[in-house]
Amino acid sequence: MINTGLSINNHLKTIFVFMTMKKCDTNIARTIKLAQQMIQLAQEGDENREDPGCGVLYGILLDNGYRILNLAQNEKQRHIEKGWWNKSTKEKN
Repeated sequence: MINTGLSINNHLKTIFVFMTMKKCDTNIARTIKLAQQMIQLAQEGDENREDPGCGVLYGILLDNGYRILNLAQNEKQRHIEKGWWNKSTKEKN
């Protein structure tokens, strides 16, 4: 099992929130999480790189991670404004 630093209660709360969300909102929330992981990986990869090629790779990953995060957060905001976003999710993502 992958240790994400979350307790069992936090895992259960996350599962409950995703189960009560509309599928389109779940996909947006997952996209936000994925983009955040892309950004984190790019930052870590750049810190540990040993050649310029890796710098290009992680630079592209970082740029696109931020682009995707921005798009997903904007779409989430539109869903909130339309009243589509599950209220219990607003604080979560």
